[in-house]
Amino acid sequence: MSILVYTENWDGKFKKQSFELVSYASKLAEKTASNVVALSIGSVEEDELKKLGTFGASKIVAVNSSDVEVLDNQVYTKLISEVAIKEQANVILIAHNTTGKGLAPRVSVRLQAGLASSVVELPSAMSPFTIKKKVFSGKAFTNEIIDTEKAVLTLATNSFEVIENPKNPEISNYSSEDNLTPTTKVLNVSKQTGKILLSDAEVVVSGGRGMKSGDNWEPIEELADILGAATACSRPVSDEGWRPHGEHTGQTGKIIAPNLYFAFGISGAIQHLAGVSSSKCIVAVNTDPDAPIFEAADYGIVGDAIKVLPELIDAIKKVKS
Repeated sequence: MSILVYTENWDGKFKKQSFELVSYASKLAEKTASNVVALSIGSVEEDELKKLGTFGASKIVAVNSSDVEVLDNQVYTKLISEVAIKEQANVILIAHNTTGKGLAPRVSVRLQAGLASSVVELPSAMSPFTIKKKVFSGKAFTNEIIDTEKAVLTLATNSFEVIENPKNPEISNYSSEDNLTPTTKVLNVSKQTGKILLSDAEVVVSGGRGMKSGDNWEPIEELADILGAATACSRPVSDEGWRPHGEHTGQTGKIIAPNLYFAFGISGAIQHLAGVSSSKCIVAVNTDPDAPIFEAADYGIVGDAIKVLPELIDAIKKVKS
């Protein structure tokens, strides 16, 4: 028996999210006496693949083909399922991100496996397989029982610590015997440059309607610059045209999970919290002491964001100097 982890790469490099998945699988493997097999799809150098062994992968299956450089749900589902069967994996672990939300249900159907999405802890019991997961856009939790032979899990970002458990992994190449030609073809990819990508940022500074106008965004950008952070906003702000739609975080915007999230003048509607609830630490500033954002925040300041921001910027400058 083994645990298969699909480790997504970005331009041939793994990020913290992939190491978090392998760390989780490694701890689960200790409970089930299993091996951890990491699956990498796309062009990744051997030295980069070996990094997965640092966190507990005893075997790495690499699929290097020009046909699979760009994500295609049907092709990737086929590959993950084939490797799962080949490696006799009873648990298939995928990140709970945009990619994972598209792949996990397909893999579940193909393998006739139970699916638990957005899990936050190791199983509390193995027979029956019982696991804690987020529900209602992260507003509550439930314990789900999976009674199928195989289980597909998507792990919520920042829900498990990255833990080193060095192994000397065997690296093997895999090639499917089936046709892997994607049904769609990507002709061109344009990437944002010149600023920190919101989806990659470890720190995010976000503003809401409490900023009162798009003209008041300068301190948001200044704080982001000092902290090496990305800027974001709530949906009303992007709808008003104060900030680009690409900065909108929430259920209908971008789902992010930074280590530190600042929310200035954001009330914290459930739709917004659905996009930021996986942040490790949330700092909120709002004039309304009963604002929902304070229920999710680790630290809160009741006050006018426009007045608090300059003082916070000065305080951080003093600490950094």
